[in-house]
Amino acid sequence: MAFSHFADNLEILAAQGLYRSRRVIESPQGINLKIDGQTIVNFCSNDYLGLANHPSVVNAFKTAVDYYGVGSGSAHLICGHSAAHHALEEELAAFTGRDRALLFSTGYMANIGVISALLGRGDAVFEDRLNHASLLDGGLLSGARFKRYAHADVENLNVHLKKATGNKLIVTDGVFSMDGDFAPLQALSMAAKAGDAWLMVDDAHGLGVIGTHGGGLLEYYGLNQNDVPVLMGTLGKGFGTFGAFVAGSDTLIETLIQKARTYIYTTAFPAAVAEATRASLKIVIAENWRRDKLEKLAEHFRLGAGQLGLQLINPIPNNVGWVSDSVTQQTEDDAAGLGNSNPTNITSAIQPIIIGDSQRSMEISNTLLHAGFLVSAIRPPTVPQGSARLRVTFSALHEEQHVDRLLDALDKATRL
Repeated sequence: MAFSHFADNLEILAAQGLYRSRRVIESPQGINLKIDGQTIVNFCSNDYLGLANHPSVVNAFKTAVDYYGVGSGSAHLICGHSAAHHALEEELAAFTGRDRALLFSTGYMANIGVISALLGRGDAVFEDRLNHASLLDGGLLSGARFKRYAHADVENLNVHLKKATGNKLIVTDGVFSMDGDFAPLQALSMAAKAGDAWLMVDDAHGLGVIGTHGGGLLEYYGLNQNDVPVLMGTLGKGFGTFGAFVAGSDTLIETLIQKARTYIYTTAFPAAVAEATRASLKIVIAENWRRDKLEKLAEHFRLGAGQLGLQLINPIPNNVGWVSDSVTQQTEDDAAGLGNSNPTNITSAIQPIIIGDSQRSMEISNTLLHAGFLVSAIRPPTVPQGSARLRVTFSALHEEQHVDRLLDALDKATRL
């Protein structure tokens, strides 16, 4: 029978508590969702600033649809690059303090396209073990020699760098979504300069959320285009819309336009999405209260979780700063990076609770759902074996009473 062995594999996944399934959402995105007719409080979204359904963003989209229509018609290099796309690229370049920016349809496509455009056979790429799957796939598909260094371990990276020849690219997430910690970007930048390498940072979960003006992890560390030549950011998280971009020098962007296959050979996302993102960007810059509130909510949760004896990834720090969707394929020997102490002792909008067993994590997640809370259970291969967890994320639209109610539900669910 066709695909019969796949059916057997699916049964094995289910028995191990590793089967993935979709939930049908019957409402707009927000802190309250409707699932199977039940209204629940959402604690698993990446809409950190609460902009996915913001009236100004929605109205900008509607107005642009009336003008541009829905579809973009073609790829950027044919006839799909609208004035809206171009204006957004210029504004993103200014926002990140870089020469230029280039839009991609998704973050996955951006990461694969950039790494493959910059590297080839005879070159070398170095990736943090906890990098997002798109970064890992980009490195593997590039044809360059592929090395993974221990999580946030610059000394281990340097060992590999010294042995490399050809063009060298260091690739890291800015914020690691499954652990909620920050990459040591200052040390990585120094290592890249000393090793004659380029540094690429995927700040998907930092842009908009971290930094006084929402400039992300690079703003937090005070790093510029010379320190981090390649910056990737997504628009579907802190910005609340859709798509991604890469920002850097004029030479970098022109190289990507000419060589990045995931840019050249795909349809541009709708111009209306670009206009919605332009409206979102204005809010990101202007409304610092959203970032301040996220920090307070995460700190409140961490204190409460500590009192309940829940196992958080990192110990509660003396100071709380700002974070996050890494999907990494890892094996048991990758577990050495689990819980690696954050060098800067900061935390984020993502607060994972370690459960350990995959079946148990699913049971707790389902119990929380019945109690009115949506919290994702994250299991291998997304995280190392034995480190299944509940991934709690916060939005600026949450209130402390939502956090208190979640803590109470967690206390009951973990005691069953």
